[in-house]
Amino acid sequence: GSCFVRARAIEARRRALVCLLLLAGFMGAGCKKEGTGATPATPAAAPPTQVVVVPARNQRVSEFLSLVGTLTANESVEVKAEAEGVVQEIPFQEGQVVEKGALLVKLDETKLASAVAEAEANFKLSEATFQRSVQLFKDKLISQQEYDQAAATYAVNQASLELKRRQLKDARVYAPFKGVLGARSISPGLVITRNTPLTWVIDLDPVKVEVNVPERFLSQLRIGQTVELNVAAFPGRKFKGEVYFIAPFVDTNTRTALVKARIPNPEFELKPGMFASLELTLTIKEQAVVIPEVALNQVLDGSRATIYVVDASQTVQLRKVALGVRLAGLVEVTEGLQAGENVVVEGVQKIGPGSKVKAAPKGAADPYLTNGISG
Repeated sequence: GSCFVRARAIEARRRALVCLLLLAGFMGAGCKKEGTGATPATPAAAPPTQVVVVPARNQRVSEFLSLVGTLTANESVEVKAEAEGVVQEIPFQEGQVVEKGALLVKLDETKLASAVAEAEANFKLSEATFQRSVQLFKDKLISQQEYDQAAATYAVNQASLELKRRQLKDARVYAPFKGVLGARSISPGLVITRNTPLTWVIDLDPVKVEVNVPERFLSQLRIGQTVELNVAAFPGRKFKGEVYFIAPFVDTNTRTALVKARIPNPEFELKPGMFASLELTLTIKEQAVVIPEVALNQVLDGSRATIYVVDASQTVQLRKVALGVRLAGLVEVTEGLQAGENVVVEGVQKIGPGSKVKAAPKGAADPYLTNGISG
């Protein structure tokens, strides 16, 4: 038993000695390597990332306010008779274009003409009597009362004649202005009274559009501003006009102001009562800085965002910019970017501030350069 114990102790010392020798060898090798001055190898620099860049450009930009409104006629009136009588003639066609003063309706004038003839006879008699009274009064052959009575009779008959003539004139109805006639509401032989509707006269060139503009935009409104509108009857077409009226007060219920614009309508295509979607031009900037909307990296709020800008050394910079008008696929930059600076539009997921990049082959940016951006 004692021999077995000694053998195990010797084996344990041998193993410990081997471990010490191995440890010494490793330490010596490490010291030798350090003594030679060798340094660990550095990783190779990453190649530049290929991205698509587009230069910021100057462009004419208009700021629009989208509104809805209703078309109205330039002038519109329901034609009515001022006299009573029987309709004798209707010398117009429904839908006809008539000039100002054109005869529309003629009533039977027989009774009215007879009344005028009677009034003329009475007037002539009273006029002759009055002229004789003037001379007789000068010669003191009649009294003041007789003279005054002759003068009064003359004046009454004169007024009566004028009234009868006006009533005869009212038997004919004329167009108050140039326009298109509507449907007629009468037929020949119909007995009409005063204020009986006869037809409509509507001036369709130009037409007007009425819109209610929120009060916060009133400071940007002015007479002569351009308006573009479209209607459901003519999809894809735009009709242009200009503002001619801005209400001098704001409606306290809606907090809007009434604005009117005139739209040329030579072909009478636009009709009163049509619903119109329109854009009111608020401001025009001739040299606004514009970039593709896809260049926006992160929108901070409605008016600010970040973009990636590539400098002259092909290094990426993260830039905060202020945004203005948004167009179709484009956005105006009002602060933080100058025309001519290159912005990244493709490849933003693979880069960050300080990244080295290279521009994609020529032609990769063409879809963005033709998307409404022009110098």
